[in-house]
Amino acid sequence: MLPPLKPDSPRLADVLRSCLGAVAASDNALGFSAVQKAIVVVIDGLGHMQLKAHSGHARFLAPASKPLVSGFPTTTASALASLATGASAGTHGIVGYDAFVPGVGVRNQLRDWGADMDPVAHQRSQPLWRDGCAVVSEAKHRSSGFTAAILRGAEYIGHDLLSNRVEAASEAARTHDVTYLYLPELDRLGHSGGVASDAWVSKLEEIDGLLADLAAANPDAGIAVTADHGMVDVPEDKHVLLDADDVPQLDGLAGEPRGRQLRLRDPAAAEAVAEELSDALGKTAWVASREELVDSGALGRVDPEVLPRLGDVFILSRGRHAHYFDEQDAARGMIGQHGGMTDDELLVPLIRLGAWRTGR
Repeated sequence: MLPPLKPDSPRLADVLRSCLGAVAASDNALGFSAVQKAIVVVIDGLGHMQLKAHSGHARFLAPASKPLVSGFPTTTASALASLATGASAGTHGIVGYDAFVPGVGVRNQLRDWGADMDPVAHQRSQPLWRDGCAVVSEAKHRSSGFTAAILRGAEYIGHDLLSNRVEAASEAARTHDVTYLYLPELDRLGHSGGVASDAWVSKLEEIDGLLADLAAANPDAGIAVTADHGMVDVPEDKHVLLDADDVPQLDGLAGEPRGRQLRLRDPAAAEAVAEELSDALGKTAWVASREELVDSGALGRVDPEVLPRLGDVFILSRGRHAHYFDEQDAARGMIGQHGGMTDDELLVPLIRLGAWRTGR
């Protein structure tokens, strides 16, 4: 059985749409007041729970943080697509880190785009960006397939240095209605060293200071700071090693270690395989068939065209576990991980600054 969801909670997919609504002086899901300029900041990998745990190292951001539901799966490709389109994964179709692409195979949804994966067709929802929107991100992503899939329609401003990106966002806000600032550094440090590492904490402090400067420089802009997902530190003794023999019907793997998607040779066996795996894995994972996951609402409304992109069975890690089918899997070198359905992964911060700061 999957964990209970909160379908009526504010969601990451509401953030950009609400910012655009505020600029248009219209009602919006998050209740942002009317402003002339808005700035959306995404701190990749900073979950609400991690921010609370390290609040002493984020004295500007942490006191204003309220929980927001990222959406499932809790992975960057899916979450940023939801932010950019205002749609859930079941509609926009970016349903995992590695995902099944019918007629193509398993593809990485962030970087593994080719001639046989048209970004405009594969990502099925129209991005919300329009004239007057700017995206400030790393220069290397300017021409990527994923950028074309979710950021088309906005002016792209590329800077690789963190401080330069924050400064560029402040400059862009003077001439654009809505500016989006993407900060991936914390996520990378979480993967390599964990969310309790000195490097991670130090980077959080740096980001906290830079965003305090951003807010001070733009007091009349509405500023919404959020994230794409949270993160769980997975120690080696919580690695659960599986073998293809454990799933006799196994025909392919997608997702990631905390959010595995299994393709079966016989999809009709999904319920039985899920039940057997659930008994075998016990409290290390929630196991569900595709039908059960879709019925749960975790993916929102799932369009028929998206169904073939989903695995037949899902293994969603609980606690601090992660599940591997290859002892040599390079992902076993990651400490911080995400992709599952725990609060540590699902809950991200919503921090209202500038004209939207509480008590202003």
